[in-house]
Amino acid sequence: MTASHTFLAELTTSMEIPTEGTLSKVVYKDDSVRVVTFAFDRDQELTEHTAAMPAIVQVLSGRLRLTMGTDTVEVRPGDWAHMTAGLPHSVAALEPSVMLLTLLREAP
Repeated sequence: MTASHTFLAELTTSMEIPTEGTLSKVVYKDDSVRVVTFAFDRDQELTEHTAAMPAIVQVLSGRLRLTMGTDTVEVRPGDWAHMTAGLPHSVAALEPSVMLLTLLREAP
């Protein structure tokens, strides 16, 4: 296999925050990982759901309320959270925000 890399610049500013909405965009995908940016206007949310694979949430801008199982935390830029597959979780924007979601395919 030939070594390679992918570089994504300015993820924080590349997502326009929609008025009264949420926008998501897959920015990278391969056999082991999928990376998605989400832009939320204030008071927008992803209601409780689960993911079939482990997930990492990183806040790029703004402030979010992240509920993971029974724990709820306020997350800001620089914060990082890992969730195992199947964990119920939700995300709510406390202000216009951009979040990076990394979904990890588990090794066979």
